[in-house]
Amino acid sequence: MKKAKLEEISNHTSVPILAWDFHYEYLNELKVAFADLKKVKEISVQFGWNEEKLNITERIKEEVVLITDPNLKIIFASSGIKRMTGYTESEVLGNTPKMFQGAATSKTDLKEIKKAIELQIPFEKTIKNYKKDGRTYKCKISASPVFNLKGKLSHFIAFEKEDVMPNRT
Repeated sequence: MKKAKLEEISNHTSVPILAWDFHYEYLNELKVAFADLKKVKEISVQFGWNEEKLNITERIKEEVVLITDPNLKIIFASSGIKRMTGYTESEVLGNTPKMFQGAATSKTDLKEIKKAIELQIPFEKTIKNYKKDGRTYKCKISASPVFNLKGKLSHFIAFEKEDVMPNRT
């Protein structure tokens, strides 16, 4: 009887290790999200805008957050940028979101986005973007202008995620 019990226990030794692996991965994701939120908070304090209205805390876990200055230079990219595009934050900082666009990106969609930016109004659009390795992906963008406490345009913030819906043609 003892031998059977010992064999049963020995067959399950990997379960706790797997559980710890998942737990460790989850803790790392939380740590990264917390670091991203801290950076966004620092930006909001520095430039005098209220990030709470943007629901960043809720969205940063599932979406990539990009913040640009009024000239569309990227000043912040959440850690999910690498998973979605292949680029690290340091590779995108100082560039514009045009770095993700190419020949297959709809010119009509880009004109509509440009118009919304000029009018300083929120927009939602799904466009074809390019990863660092040249592959295309559908990027669902939800972007808004951000104004400081004096009502002056401070930044643009975009919440982006890869649209994995099948192509319907």
